[in-house]
Amino acid sequence: MSQLVNNINDFSDESKEEATGRKIVLEVNHIVKSYRRRFSRKKNVVLIDANLTISAGEIVGLVGENGSGKSTLMKIIVGAIGADKGSVGINGSFGYCPQEPLLYERLTCDEHFELFGDAYSLDHSTIERNRNELYEVLDFINYRENRVEELSGGTKAKLNLGLALLHKPDVLLLDEPYAGFDWDTYLRFWELTGKQRAEGRAILIISHFVADEERFDRIIKLHEGKTLS
Repeated sequence: MSQLVNNINDFSDESKEEATGRKIVLEVNHIVKSYRRRFSRKKNVVLIDANLTISAGEIVGLVGENGSGKSTLMKIIVGAIGADKGSVGINGSFGYCPQEPLLYERLTCDEHFELFGDAYSLDHSTIERNRNELYEVLDFINYRENRVEELSGGTKAKLNLGLALLHKPDVLLLDEPYAGFDWDTYLRFWELTGKQRAEGRAILIISHFVADEERFDRIIKLHEGKTLS
């Protein structure tokens, strides 16, 4: 959505590449973030020196203990909150799937796709085509006319992910995207992300643990406010 891009800088050099020759689409440099504690002069330092670089066609995992600052870093990347220091660069469009679904209780799934499609400046035929693909691959087309207040937690998670994918972004930023998925949907998720990678998209997945390391190209750990490759 438009309010999320205010703190994000596009790369000035769109041909920027890493040593392997692949185009770098996300670069996070030396992020520092702290919060002032309530009724105290002391600050709670969350991120000390967070760095990461992701190239097109790559799935990267960001892991760390609960409270390690993973979601804070993700919110900084998408521009939802500002960093105290550091910079973020995204080369292309991005889709963001937050850990807590940002959904409207009285709107249907179809209405959500239409609302977000308009925000992404998609025409009606593209919205219809893309959402039908997502309904099929995530298996929730039977709920297209249901209001969010009528959906289970797992179906809300599917809709939350689908909205991030609707405009086929260059960079996918997914915060605990498969929490609440059953086994079948979990497998469908990886089938979907594998297709996105094959089409040249970059995917950053954050989680407090990784069960299937082989599904990732790289895993980065966030520990004591610092990223460790």
